[in-house]
Amino acid sequence: MGVLPYTTATGNVEKALLGIKAAATPEKVTQDFVKTILKIPGGSGDQMTALLKKLGFVNPDGTPSDIYKKFRNNGSTGTAAADALRTGYAALFKRNEFWPVLEDSELRGLIIEETGQDADSNVVTMTLNTIKGVKKFANFDRTNEVTPIPSGEKQAPLTPNFALPSPPSVGLNLGYTINLNLPATSDIAVFNAIFKSLKENLLKSSDENG
Repeated sequence: MGVLPYTTATGNVEKALLGIKAAATPEKVTQDFVKTILKIPGGSGDQMTALLKKLGFVNPDGTPSDIYKKFRNNGSTGTAAADALRTGYAALFKRNEFWPVLEDSELRGLIIEETGQDADSNVVTMTLNTIKGVKKFANFDRTNEVTPIPSGEKQAPLTPNFALPSPPSVGLNLGYTINLNLPATSDIAVFNAIFKSLKENLLKSSDENG
């Protein structure tokens, strides 16, 4: 039977993670840092210090890990939290690699299966709630992560290549490549207008000429 990471004061999990995002990264994540800066005092603070190590936020020597640093970046918070769950609850992934999408009742059953605890054990409940505290931040679909542009920096223009259809074969195959510099804007209407014009003018003209 295995032992899964948990804290008895599960409400502190979200509080600690929000504190990590807000506070400057320390040289070491000590109990003083957790109790004073993350504002989780007493024995709960001691538990949280240990939990952060088990989840991979903190290296064995107390220094902030890559997971810690990536979690503070809004663009990679979700994947960092997912990596923390993979680190702390690797045993659950061995039992069911898709456990993060399970309903609470199903996840509780998996925890009971792994730990061997009684169905009504407080340890099972605290483990479940600890997981849920981290899972609030997690994103297991890395393709959906968006890294924000730091303030003061300009977005480089996008330069996709559009290959237009070749005209019907008449003994000579021709192709066209257009390099289009798109403006640095997040307004989808601008892009829609550009591509609409491209389709109605260049592509239409190419088809007619063919």
